[in-house]
Amino acid sequence: MASSKEYLEYVLEQLSSLDDITYKAMMGEYIIYYQGKIVGGIYDDRFLVKPTKSAMTMMPEASLELPYEGAKEMLLVDDIDNRDFLYELFNAMVDELPAPKKK
Repeated sequence: MASSKEYLEYVLEQLSSLDDITYKAMMGEYIIYYQGKIVGGIYDDRFLVKPTKSAMTMMPEASLELPYEGAKEMLLVDDIDNRDFLYELFNAMVDELPAPKKK
């Protein structure tokens, strides 16, 4: 099942206090970037982020879910309505994420 454009727009609105948020559509889903780094994505209308140390610390009850068959597990973001939490989460995660690969 592909994710809806409406859900993408809602997530982007919740992240609007962050500078340098971008996304890329990929096979009906959306990859979310922060400062050029992949933070997570929207899969089947679920907002998932990479399981970094800071993300796991900030969301200890979050479930690990597969974005799609054969992928690595990611953390489900339940508190998507809390913009302050998302701001803190992304800023805590960004330094733990790998730099984008050179093309």
